Amino acid sequence: MLNQPTLVDQFGRTVDYIRLSITDRCDFRCVYCMSEEMTFLPRDEVLSLEECARLVKVFVNLGVSKVRITGGEPLVRKNALWLFDEVGKLDGLKELVLTTNGSQLEKQAIALKKAGVKRINISIDSLNAERFKKITRTGDLNKVLAGLQASKDVGFEGIKINTVLMRGSNDDEAADLVQFAIDQKIDISFIEEMPLGEVDHTRESTFVSNADTLKLLQSKYSLLPSTESTGGPARYWRVANSDGTSDTKIGFISPHSHNFCESCNRVRITCKGELYLCLGQEDKIDLMPLLREYPSDDAPLIAAILGSMRIKPKGHDFDLRRAQPAVIRFMSHTGG
Repeated sequence: MLNQPTLVDQFGRTVDYIRLSITDRCDFRCVYCMSEEMTFLPRDEVLSLEECARLVKVFVNLGVSKVRITGGEPLVRKNALWLFDEVGKLDGLKELVLTTNGSQLEKQAIALKKAGVKRINISIDSLNAERFKKITRTGDLNKVLAGLQASKDVGFEGIKINTVLMRGSNDDEAADLVQFAIDQKIDISFIEEMPLGEVDHTRESTFVSNADTLKLLQSKYSLLPSTESTGGPARYWRVANSDGTSDTKIGFISPHSHNFCESCNRVRITCKGELYLCLGQEDKIDLMPLLREYPSDDAPLIAAILGSMRIKPKGHDFDLRRAQPAVIRFMSHTGG
C-alpha cells in the first residue's frame, strides 16, 4: 500500500497523527485527571499489545507519520517496551513519541531510546515535593526528576515538561517551572485544565487561563513568538537569551482561551480500541470488535477508519460553567 495521506476529514484536514493509549492504569492519581478511587478496566476489555501494534501499522499505512503512546501511565503496562520496539521499526513513521509521568523513566529511558522514541513529554506540575505529592496523590517528585535526568543522559531529540496550572494549588509556580526548564535546557508546555471526567473540585474554581500565564511570564522573561510546531495543538514562544539567541520553548495548549480545532490533525485511540475523533466530543468508532473478528484481514478495519473521517467534528465545545463535565470519561481513559 502506498504510504500517502488518505485520512482527510469533511473539513479538509489531513490526519497524520495518532495518540494511542495502551492502558487506563496509572501509578499516580492526579487530581485533575482521576478520582482518588478508580475502577480500572478488566484485562479482556483492553487491547493486547499485538492489537496495538497492528492498529498502528494500519494507520501508518494510511499516511500517519507521528504516533504518541500514552495512558494512563503507559510504562506501567507489562511488556510495553515490546510495543515501542515494534512501532519503532515501521517504514513511513517519522516520529514515535511518549507522554509519561516520569515514574518509570529512570529504569526504561535507555530501552525507549533504542526502540526509536524521539521525544518525551513528562508531566510535572510542581517543583515542591510536598505539593507534588498532594497534586498526584501518590507521586514522588525525586523519582520523576531522576527519570528526567536519565532521559537527558540518553539523549532524546526533545524533552518537554507538561504542566497543568490550577488556581490555589500551583498557579504561583509558573515562573519557577519555566526557570527550571531553562536551567535544564528543555522545553515546557502549559495545558489548560480540561473538563473531562468528574473530579473532586469544580473546574471553574481552579481554571487558570494560558493568556494570564503568558502575560505573567512576559513580565519576567523576554519571549519571542514562534511559528514552530511539533505537530500538536501547542502555540510556542521562545525565551530569548541575553545574547539574542533562544533555547527553551514555552508552549501553550489552550482549549478554552484559544480554540485550536481549525488545524486539528489528530485522532485518539483508547486502550479499549475506541477511535475518538475529538478529545472533547463523544464521536467514536469501536475498532476492537473488528480487530478480533478479522484477525488476519485489515480491510474491514481500514474501511472503518476511512469512514470515521466523515464524523470527525469541527471542534470541541468546552464550557467550564456547565454543572457537568463536557465529557464524562476521564482523561486517563481517552489517553493523556
